[in-house]
Amino acid sequence: MNEKKVIAIVGATGAQGGGLAKAILADPGSEFTVRALTRDVTSEKAQELVKLGAEVIEADNYDAHSLVKAFTGAYGAFLVTNFWAHMSADKELEEAANLAAAAKQAGLQHVIWSTLEDTRDRIPVHDDRMPTLQGKYKVPHFDAKADADALFTDAGVPTTFLRTTFYFENFATGWGATRGDDGVLTLSLPMGDSRLAGIAVEDIGRTAYGILKAGTDYVGRTVHIAGEHLTGEQIAASLTRAVGEPVVYRPLTHDAYRALGFPGADEAGNMLQYYTEHDGYFTGVRDIEAVRRLNPDLQTLDAWLATNAHTIPRD
Repeated sequence: MNEKKVIAIVGATGAQGGGLAKAILADPGSEFTVRALTRDVTSEKAQELVKLGAEVIEADNYDAHSLVKAFTGAYGAFLVTNFWAHMSADKELEEAANLAAAAKQAGLQHVIWSTLEDTRDRIPVHDDRMPTLQGKYKVPHFDAKADADALFTDAGVPTTFLRTTFYFENFATGWGATRGDDGVLTLSLPMGDSRLAGIAVEDIGRTAYGILKAGTDYVGRTVHIAGEHLTGEQIAASLTRAVGEPVVYRPLTHDAYRALGFPGADEAGNMLQYYTEHDGYFTGVRDIEAVRRLNPDLQTLDAWLATNAHTIPRD
């Protein structure tokens, strides 16, 4: 019996990495095994992965030495950063630089880097349709990841660039419907009539697993993913069915959304404006049937809500 190939997973106790770890561990015939990287090997989520059969290693994206140690001996890796933990493009780029350097030093044969578009390709920094943030970005958590792509290419790391999108899980947090003064659950996303490309976060990991199973054919390629492209009206209709009461779509303007004042409101408003104004491009490059070939269990919003409706706030 051939020895299984080790996949080192950054963020294995989080959303995207956790989806990949569980997909591999749930497949008894997998040619891969999981090495889960986490800052706290004693956490409940880390110990759950141990019980499922993962090797759990302590590592930190800001500690280059720990990353090299964790990657050594692995065949490949899934790499992700969490902008929302600090909301700093500079920190995200620091993490990505460490990940790329460690992947190169460890000699990984296939890396999947979770990334996003550079919004400045379509809305330049000097364009005053939306504010420029952190000095040189329109949507920092998109643009910094896009800038980081070159770190992997320039280092010669064999990489698949996995361009993700809006999580369906966001509808269970502050991005979803809220109850208005009239008592009606209201979805206020500033999307107009445009479509939002969304995905269940576990499907990011499942699709990454499909890429790994396909082998090195995907090295050097960019894969754009989504589970469904939906208008605000369609999202509201899905939420209505899930929660059992009307959810009305009443979109704000982008300026009004940025003015809501929650942490990252300007970032979120800019992102949603980008989605709105460049719907044709963003959904066009995300071929859902192609994603489904990599991940046959890819979920629509309705499918995700069928098991997650209980997470949708009704207050």
